[in-house]
Amino acid sequence: MNKKDNFIQDINNGYISKGDNIILGGAILDGEPIAEVHVKIPLKTLNRHGLIAGATGTGKTKTIQVFSEQLSNAGIPVLMMDIKGDFSGIAKEGKEEAFITERHAKINIPYNVASFPVELMSLSKQNGVRLRATVSEFGPVLFSRILDLNDTQAGVVAVIFKYCDDKQMPLLDLKDIKKVINYITEEGKEEISASYGKISTATTGTILRKIIELEQQGGDIFFGELSFEIDDLMRIDENGKGYVNIIRLTDIQDKPKLFSTFMLSLLAEIYQQMPEKGDVSQPELVIFIDEAHLIFNEASKALLDQIETIVKLIRSKGVGIYFVTQNPMDVPSGVLAQLGLKIQHALRAFTANDRQAIKKTADNYPTSQYYKTDELLTNLGIGEALVTALNEKGIPTPLVATMMRAPMSRMDVLSSDEIEAINSKSKLVKKYIEEVDRESAYEILNKKIADAAQASAEQEQQTPTKSSKSEPSTTSVVTKSVLKVVTSATFIRGVFGVLSKIFKK
Repeated sequence: MNKKDNFIQDINNGYISKGDNIILGGAILDGEPIAEVHVKIPLKTLNRHGLIAGATGTGKTKTIQVFSEQLSNAGIPVLMMDIKGDFSGIAKEGKEEAFITERHAKINIPYNVASFPVELMSLSKQNGVRLRATVSEFGPVLFSRILDLNDTQAGVVAVIFKYCDDKQMPLLDLKDIKKVINYITEEGKEEISASYGKISTATTGTILRKIIELEQQGGDIFFGELSFEIDDLMRIDENGKGYVNIIRLTDIQDKPKLFSTFMLSLLAEIYQQMPEKGDVSQPELVIFIDEAHLIFNEASKALLDQIETIVKLIRSKGVGIYFVTQNPMDVPSGVLAQLGLKIQHALRAFTANDRQAIKKTADNYPTSQYYKTDELLTNLGIGEALVTALNEKGIPTPLVATMMRAPMSRMDVLSSDEIEAINSKSKLVKKYIEEVDRESAYEILNKKIADAAQASAEQEQQTPTKSSKSEPSTTSVVTKSVLKVVTSATFIRGVFGVLSKIFKK
């Protein structure tokens, strides 16, 4: 067989799928698409996580859009963290263009326009489904890691959570935990010392400053009630399509602490609440994290360890996580090793450092007799990518250059009116729009302090005043003082010592 026939046989054998699958596109050999070869990804391996990487403008967003469309069609809900705000068009039908139908003819995939069910969500005050969580839901360990506290400071946070649990004081928002910190270092210092041990004011001062830093990045908006319930991410519409939940993050690009806080809390909540699934025919939920470097660049060592642990464990819950970034080197090696599907768009080699990064990137992919990976990485066109995945047996598939299929939905953002129309029909917007501020630690401690102050004032008023007596004269005071000194044992011993010396003489 010639090279082309060998290629067709090897790739088709490598991407054979007996169960349900999604088709990303058609294979490319020597710069030409091969109509007989489709790149198929089994649904049962999509909880093994993945990476979508490539330079700006190479087609990453459209790849995510295609991926999400295929998942939605299969009845799999999607959560997309949209940093740039260019993903919302998936809610509307696309437009059939000549260049799209020509592209699909080359890879022998029919093209149809379609729209998909969408929920627009927000961590800030943007219109959409408000996402919140309480401080108590984080727990002391996760909250300490978010704040990047050392062991001593984390121990104090654990004491604070224990104290609030013992006193039945809910920690709902940041003003609650700030109030508790102020209380245990001032009015409640003796109470805390008696039951939980002494706490350094220097330590509580550091924790308070870290909380204020988080607050300034928008944490005061995120922490609170009504808490978002993860079951609301798992919805299917009346046509059997999975909802595409888009978290619009365009206004928090400069707030990586808030972004990483939300992402980690969400993953932890999903892991804790979802039952074990084991090997499933398809995932329960797929999460795309755009601009993933914003998380990893700002994350502490403890936070990175936490992310790596959750990524390792959460796939057993039927959840797949896909990191989207410009360069695979943005993702820590411990996380990168957990990613089964890799879709690599073109990289640009403008500097010596870029060329070194490309060589390292090429080493992360299987070797291929059909491609020089490091050279191909810089020569891929827009909407083309190198793909390797896991087959149904969990074995890595051959590396294949792929012409990605085009999105069926609109390849542009929604207008303000279209966004408003989606939100006005959303049941989740109505559910989470109201901000609940029930009695919690802040109100309970304020009442406790006020009650203590009132009781003290009342006690002072009830204490009888001393009867008026004439003040003792100066002579009387002096006389009493002299008598006290003269009759003291120390004075007497001194006098006898002097007299004994005189008699000896």
